Amino acid sequence: MDEELSKSVLKTGTSIVGIVCKDGVVMAGDRRATAGNIAVSKNTQKVVKINDWLVTSGTGMASDIEMVKKIIYAQLRLKELKTKSKPTVKEAANLIGMMSYQNIRQPTMVPFIAGTLVAGKNEDGSTELYSVEPAGTVSKVEDFDANFSSGMPFILGLLERKYNKSLNVKEGAELALECIKSSTQRDTGSGNGIDVFTITKDKVEHTFKQIIEANYKEEK
Repeated sequence: MDEELSKSVLKTGTSIVGIVCKDGVVMAGDRRATAGNIAVSKNTQKVVKINDWLVTSGTGMASDIEMVKKIIYAQLRLKELKTKSKPTVKEAANLIGMMSYQNIRQPTMVPFIAGTLVAGKNEDGSTELYSVEPAGTVSKVEDFDANFSSGMPFILGLLERKYNKSLNVKEGAELALECIKSSTQRDTGSGNGIDVFTITKDKVEHTFKQIIEANYKEEK
């Protein structure tokens, strides 16, 4: 599986990033959807608000990512109705991990390949970020992560230089914006737009919505 993942990193055609701040979590992603070396969509939002307390972003096969989003919403709602309490961010991440683990082990001609970042706020006001790799392993993120997105090398390189634990969500959102801009300059699978979400104890907010447009100039 490790060999398969290493082959898939540069094929996922996505840039996503999650950043842990002192007062919350930031998540960002680009908007380009690809099929091989073709951009099939220029306006695919990859960071999605699942409900009023949870945000996810995915890298990998578009159909798998969409399936995860739909199932996780339904399962979390069912759990809330049954238990009369809101599930935790950790429970949501582990549910996605379990789905990933089960799906890749079912005999199929098309294997499940999707990595996910999960961020949200718990009932006690705490915020958390988790990374779910395509094989189902769930890891709590204490600083930052880009999962297995094709823009990961560029994003992590920037964050190694720029990140510090004293960042607030406003500063984290600006840094996340720079991460996606940096990856779109070099990663052919990323581009066309940027979405940045901030998650704090008070709210989940779609902080930045930007479109990247080509600007042609005469060469002097």
